[in-house]
Amino acid sequence: MSELIPTPDTIPVAWGFFQFLLLLTFPLHIILMNAMLGSAIIALYARFRTGESWTRLSEELAKVLPLIVAFTINFGVAPLLFVQVLYGQFIYTSSILMGVFWLSIILLLIVAYYCTYLFDFKFAALGQAGKWIIGLAVLIFLGIAFLFSNNMTLMLRPEEWSRYFQNSSGTILSLADVTLWPRYLHFIVGGTAVGGLVVALFGKFREKRDPELAELAIGVGMNVFTGLTFIQIAIGFWFLLSLDKPVMTMFMGDNMLATILLLAGFMLAIGVLWTAARKKVYLAAVHVVALVYVMTFMRAFVRSGYLQEVYSLDMLKEVPQYSPMIVFFVVLVAGLATVVWLVRKAAEAV
Repeated sequence: MSELIPTPDTIPVAWGFFQFLLLLTFPLHIILMNAMLGSAIIALYARFRTGESWTRLSEELAKVLPLIVAFTINFGVAPLLFVQVLYGQFIYTSSILMGVFWLSIILLLIVAYYCTYLFDFKFAALGQAGKWIIGLAVLIFLGIAFLFSNNMTLMLRPEEWSRYFQNSSGTILSLADVTLWPRYLHFIVGGTAVGGLVVALFGKFREKRDPELAELAIGVGMNVFTGLTFIQIAIGFWFLLSLDKPVMTMFMGDNMLATILLLAGFMLAIGVLWTAARKKVYLAAVHVVALVYVMTFMRAFVRSGYLQEVYSLDMLKEVPQYSPMIVFFVVLVAGLATVVWLVRKAAEAV
């Protein structure tokens, strides 16, 4: 099996820098992805309902969806690059094995992005046909998430890579992997739940200007958030139990930090439910952000646990070259300042 794993590239600075940046940026992408998926699903649901308030809720969500999609895509670039730096020989290989599906993501994103713009700018003209446009976008988002789940699973299974010699067409997926479906549903159900919270936050933002719309958005958003969070906890335990035993037992006492993270995640989940039941939207959002970061750290333990027999980050060879990292941080700060300015302008226009 080890002969199928390519030699990792050298890195310009210590791997800890890239791991820190990965753990910093990936939760931001996940939160935005959740907002995108959940908002799109609730906008679709609202379009199927009758009544002026439901139509206005769908229309208002339509206005912000293209922005959320743009931010989701752009904030996804950084963590994907950092994963490629740290685990390049694994994710490049798995991407090639499922190359046809992996490359199709670009086309799928373009179509989904266009659908959100069409749903926004042609909302009135489309009428009830708009629900099929945003419905197509939702299906594409779900499909893209499924392909990503396949890739993230396949990269952790080098023993499966020999399937290439029976199928070199770039259409290999991880459908038989017992962790695939709980991993996928963990993202989808959790993403939709957090998306409901985002809709509730949108309602809080509009509370003074449009009380009727705000009440509907908060009510629907928090109901979705609370209900799906219960389901998400059950799926989380299913995902944990589906892991290979050596990986699962890391969270059961074999690794103290991993175990603490599991307990912290469980306590935060209880806190999320408590705040949601009391309609404390802002406090629930704080709990969710903390929970997403904890789950990201747990995800890092799962990844290293699956690959520990063939690879560890300590195996990366460092060839010092600090100027690119300095330029990166300068551009990062400038970029974040620009994003903050854009968000403020967009908020003023809503």
